[in-house]
Amino acid sequence: MRARAYITYSMGSDMPGPALIDTNLYMSRWPFRRLPGDEPQELMAKLRQMNVTQGWVGSFDALLHRELGSVNARLAADCRRYGNGMLLPFGTVNPRLPDYREELRRCAEDHRMPGIRLFPGWHGYKIDDLEAADVMSMATQRRMIVQIVVQNEDERTQHPLCRVPNVNIAKLPAVMRGIPEMRVQLLNNRSLQPALLKELVKLGQVYVDFAMVEGVHGTRELSEIVGADRITFGSYFPFYYFESAVLKVKEPQLDQKQVFEANAKRLLGDLK
Repeated sequence: MRARAYITYSMGSDMPGPALIDTNLYMSRWPFRRLPGDEPQELMAKLRQMNVTQGWVGSFDALLHRELGSVNARLAADCRRYGNGMLLPFGTVNPRLPDYREELRRCAEDHRMPGIRLFPGWHGYKIDDLEAADVMSMATQRRMIVQIVVQNEDERTQHPLCRVPNVNIAKLPAVMRGIPEMRVQLLNNRSLQPALLKELVKLGQVYVDFAMVEGVHGTRELSEIVGADRITFGSYFPFYYFESAVLKVKEPQLDQKQVFEANAKRLLGDLK
């Protein structure tokens, strides 16, 4: 109980400032421990406290559950039940499973999801595998955003029986050249890789969050690499403290309106 009270009320309830869109949120349970804020009511309380107007939400169940149809259906239902229009569900498609095309159709047509959240590291495929490229191509044809999760947890703290490698995105430029209209968002990309990020940004609609970029100097460096117009706000709540993400925008004095809201709207297609 003490931990739950801390995440909800500590670090200053006076922190909320401009309205913001959080593009990196999760529902359900992290597989290896309970997190303060992993109940839907707690999630919504935090978002209201921090003046979030829209949240893009994936499900931690997607990491290890093989029946992704149920995972995506629960996610969509929970977003409707608790979000009051604030939460946008991002379903998961695993191209290693035989029904991945049908699952993508369900995400788009049945659940009306604006995008998908891919976990190549957890699901055991490479970013340039034929099936992975097929998923991204079909999502693009349906005008869906493709979120690629590069990392979920620091390798040093992973469970010894569940070591998940960071996703190698070196081949992503080649994939994008074959899908030029794809809208891509990289989540939890700790390694900045300036040359690669610059190449990706030049190729098309590529955006990055900064949840795992360490410190305010890291956020400033990221803005110098990709430009402030390609950085989207991502807290990775409830795995990380929400307030730390806010400070990563305020302390280096980035354009708050742009990073908090405008870039995500542009990626979503609500802002030209």
